[in-house]
Amino acid sequence: MRLSSLAILLPAALSSLAAAPAAAFPIQIEHAFGTTVIPAPPQRVATVAWANHEVPLALGIVPVGFAAAGFGDEDGDGLLPWVKARLDELGAEAPPLFDEGDGIDFEAVAASAPDVILAAYSGLSRADYDTLSRIAPVVAYPDSPWSTDWREMIALNAAGLGLEAEGAALIARLEAQIAETASAHPALEGKSAMFITHLDTTNLSVMRFYSANDTRVKFFADLGLAMPQSVRAATRPGQYAGEVSAELIDSFDDVDIFVTYGGPDLRAALRADPLARHMPAVEKDALVMLGSDAVGTGANPTPLSIPWVLDAYVGLLAEAARAGE
Repeated sequence: MRLSSLAILLPAALSSLAAAPAAAFPIQIEHAFGTTVIPAPPQRVATVAWANHEVPLALGIVPVGFAAAGFGDEDGDGLLPWVKARLDELGAEAPPLFDEGDGIDFEAVAASAPDVILAAYSGLSRADYDTLSRIAPVVAYPDSPWSTDWREMIALNAAGLGLEAEGAALIARLEAQIAETASAHPALEGKSAMFITHLDTTNLSVMRFYSANDTRVKFFADLGLAMPQSVRAATRPGQYAGEVSAELIDSFDDVDIFVTYGGPDLRAALRADPLARHMPAVEKDALVMLGSDAVGTGANPTPLSIPWVLDAYVGLLAEAARAGE
C-alpha cells in the first residue's frame, strides 16, 4: 500500500491544532524523566529524533520542525518517501529540518518556537530532556531509550497534542491492516525471527542483535512471528541491543528466520563462516537481507511507514519462512 490510499487509512486532515478541545487541558503525561504538563492546546509542534513527526502528520498536523532523515533518504532531501507523500497530500511544504548527525540541534529547535516537543520514541538523555524542557514541554519516552513501540509512540505523542481519541483510532486502523496482511501469509505462523544489526563481512567474531526491547523485534509479534527464547534470555533490561561472541551463536539455534541489513556479500560470508553456517536459519538460507531503502528503513515500524512497506516486508519474511521449512 502507498500513501495514495491514506484517505482510506487515515481520517480527514485536521484543519488545525485547535481541534483539540481546550477543556481537555492542562494535560499531564508521565514518562521516564517525570511528568510533563501541557497547559493549553499546542499551536506549534516540533519533534526530535526518529519518526515522532509522523504522528502529527498522520493526524493532519504539519510540525514547525522535525529531524532530517539520516537513514533511508535516497534522494538526500532529508525526507523519507512516506513523509514526503504525506506532506504532498496535506498540500504542505517541508518545515525546517533539524540536523541530528551530532545529536539534537537545540538552537534549531528553539528557533522553531514550539509550544510542545514530541519525543516519545527517542534516546534522550536526562541532559537532553532538561535542555529541551527549557524551550517547551517535552513528551519523552515512557521507560527506556529507543524502546517505545509504534503504538506507544502514537498514543503518547497524540496525547501531547490533546488528540488521544484520534491517536487510538489511528492505532486501530493500522492494527487492522497489519492483521489482514499477516493473515495472507500463513507461512509465518509458528515461526520465530531474530533481527541482527549490521554485521562486518570481514569479521563475524561477534553477533550483534536487536533485543526483545527493540521496536523492530516487537513488530515481529504483530506479524505472527514468535520471540525466540534465546533472544529473550540475551536481552538486558533497558537495552535495545545486545551481542554475543561467535563461539556462543549456537545458542540461537531456536531462530527460524534471521533479518539483518546487508546484501549478497554478507549472505555469502554468513554461509561460509565456520560457525555461522551451522545455524539453522543460515544453513537453510532463511535470511532477509535489508538495504538502506524504503523497506529496510520501514522494518522499524512507524505510523506512516507501515502502510508504505508492509506488503513488501511481510513478503520477504514469508519467503524466508518457506525457505526454512
